[in-house]
Amino acid sequence: MPAPLRLGVNIDHVATLRNARGGAVPDPLRAAELALAAGADGITAHLREDRRHIRDDDMLRIKAAIRAPLNFEMAATEQMLDIALAIKPHAACLVPERRTERTTEGGLDVLGGHDHLKPFVAELGRAGIIVALFIEPEREAIEAARSIGAPAIELHTGAWCNAVLDTNEARAEQEFARLRAAATLAFETGIECHAGHGLDYETARSISRLPQIVELNIGHFLVAEAIFIGLDAAIRKMRAAMDAGRAYPE
Repeated sequence: MPAPLRLGVNIDHVATLRNARGGAVPDPLRAAELALAAGADGITAHLREDRRHIRDDDMLRIKAAIRAPLNFEMAATEQMLDIALAIKPHAACLVPERRTERTTEGGLDVLGGHDHLKPFVAELGRAGIIVALFIEPEREAIEAARSIGAPAIELHTGAWCNAVLDTNEARAEQEFARLRAAATLAFETGIECHAGHGLDYETARSISRLPQIVELNIGHFLVAEAIFIGLDAAIRKMRAAMDAGRAYPE
């Protein structure tokens, strides 16, 4: 039987909507509570350097209020390390970050950043925080993650999702093959494998068929769907899509 598949709901863009108007609504904490009630297994939030969506007080309130795992997405900077060690989330995912990007554009440079990333992974680990590295689905990146000492990785699914949206079947098949090979290698290496970025109902169903992947982190699509059908319904529909894919693993 495949390992259970967890759903982490990223609530960043609930905060984006709040910040666009100012004030207190919509509240990311309320979104986190609704997500968990609808079937999410955990909550993901990215505290960016420029605080464009989630803010420090959001992280503190969410950590204090929820009993489910909190996954703290963060850049590998001393400031973010200090905040993570103070908040003590269940997990931390180290991600690349550029102020000019609208969203995360790719995986970490784990080869070039090996010596920089390694002490962050070690210090977070000593605090009891499970660390994942957000990487491209490449053998070299997985091997570097193992060398760095990360117990988990999150595969960047953006290129595959974009190919699916563009109905570029050849490119989509190529990108999915990369994800499959990377998930298999991570499993064989003993690294826990997660995946995320750009996933919708269709692509979440498809990638759920890979039994080596144990967690999907999905945010923007669910918040967008919530505008039309509500957050509860969007998450339940996503959970059903994941379960349908998991029922027929490769």
